[in-house]
Amino acid sequence: MTLPYGVLGMRAMRKSQIDLPGAAGLLVIATILAGNQIVMKLTATGLSPVFQAGVRSVLAFLVILGWVLLRGVRPGSFRRYFWPGVLLGVLFTAEFIGLYIALDLTAVSRASIIFYTMPMFLSLGAHLLIPDDRLTPVKVAGLVCAFLGVAIVLSDRSGGEASLAGDLLALMGSVCWAGIALTVRVSRISEAPPEAHQLWQLGVSALLLPALAPLFGPLVRDFGAEHAWLMAYQVLLVASFGFLFWFYLLKVYPASSVASFAFLTPVLSVVMGWAILGERLHLSVLVSLALVSAGIVLINRRAR
Repeated sequence: MTLPYGVLGMRAMRKSQIDLPGAAGLLVIATILAGNQIVMKLTATGLSPVFQAGVRSVLAFLVILGWVLLRGVRPGSFRRYFWPGVLLGVLFTAEFIGLYIALDLTAVSRASIIFYTMPMFLSLGAHLLIPDDRLTPVKVAGLVCAFLGVAIVLSDRSGGEASLAGDLLALMGSVCWAGIALTVRVSRISEAPPEAHQLWQLGVSALLLPALAPLFGPLVRDFGAEHAWLMAYQVLLVASFGFLFWFYLLKVYPASSVASFAFLTPVLSVVMGWAILGERLHLSVLVSLALVSAGIVLINRRAR
């Protein structure tokens, strides 16, 4: 079965399972996303977290809009998708206010473990809102693992790296991320192409985040040339072309198989936080990471 030209402009051949190129692509994406947590924390030394998120949304919106116009992608009716699109944008804004401030307050390892429990909240929401997406025994086991992982990391207040406010904000970001996924699945905007979803999220947040940023303190801290490069990483590798490549992989490989690789991102974030930022690997962090990673795999596992 062949698909039309995908978001990267290449003809996508549908495959029934992950092959070596697919695994390599997913590893690259997981590494880029894990590195993004480090980059966001480092960028916060030059730009305040919420203002940083706003700059990212503005620039990424322009990149995606340019790509859509270049490829001739039709994002669909503005009027038809207005309210679900606005909801996507508001949830996206809240998600990144939570995540960016969390990374400014707490360790990358803690924030990443908590943030990537999103499949847990998505599964619970889908069970309540989508009749054909009920919890199975395997998913329940995954939920239990993920809940235990979050409980352990939240209960550990040891060391100067731990911040309860930061941990809770990361949890808020995770809930909002799940809300975005549910909105896409249950609203009429599901009919629109993925680029339209991204345009709504980036477009609305490009308006809201810069407007809200002054409420969270000075916009600029100690900005230098290195922070411009760090922002370029966020805009181009993550929010723009990373997104496009991710949806290309979803066009080629089964969604459940692609989603199962999500456990790699918090694992790599913890390793990078230790290797680059010198974060200490407390036993509670390692146990939480193992439980949350196992939970993500189980939640995304296709029932047999």
